Amino acid sequence: MYDLLIGPFQEFEFMRRALAGTVALSCGAGPVGVILMLRRMSLVGDTMAHAILPGAALGFMVAGLDLFAMTLGGLVAGLTVALLAGAVARATELKEDASLAAFFLMSLALGVIIVSVRGSNVDLLNFLFGSVLALDDPTLILMASIATLSLVVLAVIWRPLVLDCVDPGFLRSVSRAGTPAYIAFLTLLVLNLVGGFHALGTLLSVGIVIIPATVGRFWARDITGMIAVAVGTGVVSGYVGLLVSFHTGAPAGPSIILVAAAVYVASVLFGPVGGVLTRLLPRRHLEA
Repeated sequence: MYDLLIGPFQEFEFMRRALAGTVALSCGAGPVGVILMLRRMSLVGDTMAHAILPGAALGFMVAGLDLFAMTLGGLVAGLTVALLAGAVARATELKEDASLAAFFLMSLALGVIIVSVRGSNVDLLNFLFGSVLALDDPTLILMASIATLSLVVLAVIWRPLVLDCVDPGFLRSVSRAGTPAYIAFLTLLVLNLVGGFHALGTLLSVGIVIIPATVGRFWARDITGMIAVAVGTGVVSGYVGLLVSFHTGAPAGPSIILVAAAVYVASVLFGPVGGVLTRLLPRRHLEA
C-alpha cells in the first residue's frame, strides 16, 4: 500500500513537483471557481481559458519556451478578449454569450495556427494539454505566486464581490465598488487560467477551476464551505490523478480532470445539498 500511494512521490522529484503545482492551483482556483459558478459564468471561464492560447503562442513565437513571455502573452490575450466581447455586446444587439463564443473560436483557431507554424506537433500538444509532470522551479514559483495573490485580492474585494453575486441591485444603490471588484475578479480568473495553462494546457486548465467548484455546491450551503470543499477536491484530484497516471501510464493532466469529474458524478448522486438520492429520500416535516 505504501508503494502504491506514497512511494512514487518519495522516489521521484517530478511527481513531487507535479503535486505541489496542483496544490497551488487548487488553492487559487477553488475560490475563483466558486464565485464564477455563483455568478453563473462557468462557460465564460471556458471561453477565457481558450482565449489565452494566441497570446501564449505569440510569446512562444517571440521568445520560445520562455515562462515570462508566455505568461504575459496569455494574460494580455485573455483580458483583451474579455474586454472586446463585453464591448461588442454593449455596442451591438449581439448577446454577450454569443460574442464570447465567437471570440473563443477565433482565439482557439488563431492560437493553434501560430503554434503549428512556429513549433511542432509536440509543442501543440503541450499547449493544448499541458505538461504537469515537467514543472520546473520558476513555473512552481509562478503558480504559488498566483495562488497567493488570488487569496490576498479576494480577501480585499470579498464583501462587494459576494454581494454582487446575491444582490447586485442593492450593491449599486449603496456602493460603487461593484465594477472595480468585478474587473479585479476577471483579472484573477485570467491569472489562474494562465497558471493552469502551464500545467494542464488551455483545453483542461478550466477544469481545475470549474469542476471542484461544482462539487462544493453539492456538499455545502454557504460560500465558505463551498470554497473549502472546492480546494479539497482539487488537491485530492491532483494527488489521485497523478497516482493513476504513474501506475497506468495515462496522461497526467487528463487523469487529474477525470478524477475530479468522478468526484463530481458521485456528488451529483450522493451530495447532501441537492444530490439526486438526497432529493428522492423522504424528508421530515416540521410539526407545531
